[in-house]
Amino acid sequence: MSSTTLEPNPSSRGVRPGAANNQAGDRAGDSLSTGPGPSFLRVLNSEVIKFRTLLSTMILLGATIAVIIGVGSLAAWGIGQALQASSSDPQRSAALAAQGDLAASAPSAGISFAQLILGSLAVLIISSEFTTGMARSTFTAVPKRIPALAAKLLVVVVSAFLVTALSLYLAGLVAVPILDQYGHTLDVSSGHYYRTLLINSAYVAAVAAIGMALGALIRNSAGGIMTLVGIFFVLPIALQIIQGDFVTELRKFIPSNTLAPLTAADHVPDTLESWQAALVLGAWVVIPIVLAGILLKKRDV
Repeated sequence: MSSTTLEPNPSSRGVRPGAANNQAGDRAGDSLSTGPGPSFLRVLNSEVIKFRTLLSTMILLGATIAVIIGVGSLAAWGIGQALQASSSDPQRSAALAAQGDLAASAPSAGISFAQLILGSLAVLIISSEFTTGMARSTFTAVPKRIPALAAKLLVVVVSAFLVTALSLYLAGLVAVPILDQYGHTLDVSSGHYYRTLLINSAYVAAVAAIGMALGALIRNSAGGIMTLVGIFFVLPIALQIIQGDFVTELRKFIPSNTLAPLTAADHVPDTLESWQAALVLGAWVVIPIVLAGILLKKRDV
């Protein structure tokens, strides 16, 4: 009778206690582990690659820069013309003076267009994955799903903030010589100007975050973009048409009306305080994102 000798598994030779767990941890990622699947840093790197390699993304970012600079230049020209024409009309001059420092507001005149472009881009970044079926691959690689959503959100918010800040600064540089022709100055090195620049950039980043949440909730590009347009463009007009004390108060709590209190040097009548506006805008961002995360975990791809 022959005897059979069972050799130990070669793969287990020399393995120290806990080494198997370490090897599993290496496969899951060496830092900021998200559990099963790659680490958050690797997920973030993947989303950065997706973001910067899409031609449509670069076109929309370039369009945002062009629109903010272009509209800011036109606003500077229009404000210069209006201020020059009002010099011989005391009533018109007083009415323009009551609107604050119009020259300083010229570079940010294109913010409404920027929020539409970058908000729509945020919708497309996540909704297109469900439309094309790429979401299956994404969530197979990242089973917990939330790290993928968080990585997309981080990429979109940071990109929206940086692109808007750069565009506003360039728009200010372009507006300076235009306003100088009409005898008005714009100090792009003042603390107030930088404060306004940062707040406007943060506002557009918040709109992009809302767009990302809408894309994850609706999972349809057209539906997400139309909802975004409805919230930021249609709703303010509808509430402006409808009369009543309740509607007047309600207008203060729509996201597009939170920007003026945040950027104003002094409190604007019939608007929220700056800290209240910040809280309202934050709620508009946080609540949809939390809902998107919950539904992303519960729904099938």
